[in-house]
Amino acid sequence: MTAVVKTEGLTKFYGRRRGLEDLDLEILPGEVFGYLGPNGAGKTTTIRLLLDVIRPTRGRARVLGTDPRDPRVRARIGYLPGELALEGRERAGEYLAFLGGVRGGVRPGRITELAERLEADLSVPMGKLSKGNKQKVGLIQAFMHEPEFLILDEPTGGLDPLVQQEFLAMVREVRASGRTVLMSSHVLAEVEDVADRVGIVRAGRLVAVEEVAALKEKAVRRLELHFDAPVPAEAFEDLPGVRDLRINGASLSCTLDGRPDALIKAAARFTVVHLSSAEPDLEEIFLAYYSENDEEGRHARAAG
Repeated sequence: MTAVVKTEGLTKFYGRRRGLEDLDLEILPGEVFGYLGPNGAGKTTTIRLLLDVIRPTRGRARVLGTDPRDPRVRARIGYLPGELALEGRERAGEYLAFLGGVRGGVRPGRITELAERLEADLSVPMGKLSKGNKQKVGLIQAFMHEPEFLILDEPTGGLDPLVQQEFLAMVREVRASGRTVLMSSHVLAEVEDVADRVGIVRAGRLVAVEEVAALKEKAVRRLELHFDAPVPAEAFEDLPGVRDLRINGASLSCTLDGRPDALIKAAARFTVVHLSSAEPDLEEIFLAYYSENDEEGRHARAAG
């Protein structure tokens, strides 16, 4: 199986500043790959290298089996940039029709179909589009020619929740058709429902590549439990994965690493009247990986 993306030692420095260093990455046909990291981590640099917008300092990349410098590969890619500049008096529908012609044609009705799904008004001049509507036009131009490979940089910015769900449905359809998606984001929730695997990048380096299920197990959650009567602290002490435990009468709060099984079994001995769980925090997942890497480095230095 030929990888859709394969990089070896891919590196980009901007003067002395590291944009990306020694990226070894493989994205397989038919998968949705989430590329996660805080702003400035190296995600957009990676995408620009794959699109041949910038050239690497060293290393190499192959996209759809060929060198990114080959102009023919661009027609096989759909791309949504993180910063989308749409200006002027031209109506959004006219702009999309023009792009469709440049790309060799889009099947009849395709632009209208996508606009209806995303609730995009294509009669508005591009210079007057709101941020959310600009994002919708950007998504339409990325999806409309049904490319083999979609690269989406921060795709849901400015979209309301219902439109976000429709967008995620479109991504699932791309995967179901055997095509491939690279979705860059700093928001875990944006990719966790559709991604098969995720790569985490930090300060220009790939920290980890994980299956989504494995990443969720590493996630840190904040939990609150409320009971119908005060509960004894000793019933919840020394539970695996439970940290920062605080019990105040009939209320319990804690931080949970990984699976909640032990905590739920302990709580089931009492009457729970309310439970709330904060979504996993991406920064905390990063910190978990960083501390693991630092610990491994300390062990290696000690062994040496």
